[in-house]
Amino acid sequence: MEYVSPEGLRIDGRRPMEMRKLQAEIGVVPKADGSAVFEMGNTKVIAAVYGPREVQNRSQQLSDRALVHCEYSMANFSTGDRMRKPKGDRRSTEISLVIRQTMEACILTQLMPRSQIDIYVQVLQADGGTRSACINAATLALADAGIPMRDFVTSCSAGYLNSTPLLDLNYVEDSAGGPDVTVGILPKLDKVTLLQMDAKLPLDIFENVMQLAAEGCKAIADYIREVLSENTKQLEFRRGV
Repeated sequence: MEYVSPEGLRIDGRRPMEMRKLQAEIGVVPKADGSAVFEMGNTKVIAAVYGPREVQNRSQQLSDRALVHCEYSMANFSTGDRMRKPKGDRRSTEISLVIRQTMEACILTQLMPRSQIDIYVQVLQADGGTRSACINAATLALADAGIPMRDFVTSCSAGYLNSTPLLDLNYVEDSAGGPDVTVGILPKLDKVTLLQMDAKLPLDIFENVMQLAAEGCKAIADYIREVLSENTKQLEFRRGV
């Protein structure tokens, strides 16, 4: 199958280095301390953050830092697949761990010892790049909750199909079986917090694909700053500042 046309366009009409449309909204779950909806094209994710609060299981309490707990799930209606996915299946457990480890790299957990931060992420609509969308939604929700962070952590994927590096894969491209690199970075600190690849790539091509994904992360970070800045202006306006 041809994923890049002779004119240089992908299946959904984008250029190889073009991202899908980003959309986000914060404060969508009133009872949560922080929440956000994040959309990357047709992929839509909701995240809610509770905490810092008292550790529910005292045996897990950490005296020098906060305990970060993360739970990932997919809504049954998120894909066209009618088969019910059992809660806590292997993939969900793995992605929950990936999100938790990525968020721990940016949260200043040492400022909140003997406390717990719960992050819940659910995919409402899946069209490729769900892992990255979850991390971006969780970052916004943490910022909305006022959790202290070293920097925003943002994530984006890139792939290699038809001998062309492609930014921000959709489901059809993701399912093509080509190499797929998911990157998470702290943009201001210029540090990589997540790097996952599900197929082998020659080193020179891998560097190009990873660099492309990192550029996508930086573009998402700029967008997240815009969303938070706009939200701050709205709050100031409501309070008459």
